[in-house]
Amino acid sequence: MIGVVGGGQLAMLLVEAGKKRDVDVVVQTAAQTDPAAKKTNQVILQDPTNPVGTKLLAEKSRFITFENEWVDIKSLLSLQNNGVSFVPKLQSIGPLINKITQRELLNSLDIPCPEWLPIPLTKSSEFELPADWGFPLMAKASKGGYDGKGTKIIKNLKQLQEFLVIKTEEQWMMEKWVSFDKELSIVSSRDSKGIVRSLPIVETYQSEQVCDWVLAPADINHDVDLMVRNIVSSLLAELDYVGVIAIEFFYGSEGLLVNEIAPRTHNSGHFSIDACSSSQFDQQICITSGMEVPIPEMLVDGALMANLLGLQNDYPLTLTQRLDDLRSIPGLNVYWYEKEEEKKGRKLGHVTYLLNNKDPLSRKKEALDILKTIRSIWPTS
Repeated sequence: MIGVVGGGQLAMLLVEAGKKRDVDVVVQTAAQTDPAAKKTNQVILQDPTNPVGTKLLAEKSRFITFENEWVDIKSLLSLQNNGVSFVPKLQSIGPLINKITQRELLNSLDIPCPEWLPIPLTKSSEFELPADWGFPLMAKASKGGYDGKGTKIIKNLKQLQEFLVIKTEEQWMMEKWVSFDKELSIVSSRDSKGIVRSLPIVETYQSEQVCDWVLAPADINHDVDLMVRNIVSSLLAELDYVGVIAIEFFYGSEGLLVNEIAPRTHNSGHFSIDACSSSQFDQQICITSGMEVPIPEMLVDGALMANLLGLQNDYPLTLTQRLDDLRSIPGLNVYWYEKEEEKKGRKLGHVTYLLNNKDPLSRKKEALDILKTIRSIWPTS
């Protein structure tokens, strides 16, 4: 049995992957109605950030892994020092739970990333920008941001001054705006022997700073592919990281830049459940439980993944009607997270569709055609 800190959709999909391997997964989550709690037989009903709950989780599981990076390293170190096995180790996760320490790590390894500056915690309308920075700018919270939360586009000096005065007490950073042609993502794993395995690199498409859809594999040249994989291997080796990790990139006139790192499974890797010989969740189950880790080979020419986000209350199609209509599309795989409430913009599920064209342009057209059908039933929020 393995334990998972967290009970959202990533934990839910991990529970389902565990069942295929006859691995029982116990989750630590705040409510019995959380997605993962509905799928597993054993639940520790404690907030995932509560170390007391994690101690109870450790009593029921040999190894513990994480659904997300919102962990209090200091509070968990005593458990690790007393023999609890975390996968990845807390020391490996440490530099990645904060966007500022992520960037410091990248800079120390000479791995390219957007230019950035930490914003002083002291509230003031004064903030000196480098001479070659212009507007717009991107402000990012150092912790806790996801699905467009914890980010703010700053369009002019007035907005910058207003933001500096009203921002919360949390640490933020400012990022020089990056013009890019593609947003790329890779999900990789590293086992206890140091062997790195990767899913195909994908191209992600955003809507209002939230992932809308994903196309696998990305249409990129061999040099970009090689550089992405070299960056992954360098980071994993530097951190002595064991587990699954996701890295997002910008690619364009400024070259390849690392945007963000997530020390866990990732939305951009959901396509692998249907399209690969071993999904990102299967990789995490195998590594955490100490099983032989398979190579995650692509089984088809391509795949589309599209997110299903909560819509406004007055949307004309009911939730049941939308799901029924999606399930009636031949070849479409619907993954529903069984969350209790539909809130606008909330991730409620995703769909995947396997593509049949070997040529990248034809494959993208095929993806866009099926995406148009999906969005006619379930638009972006």
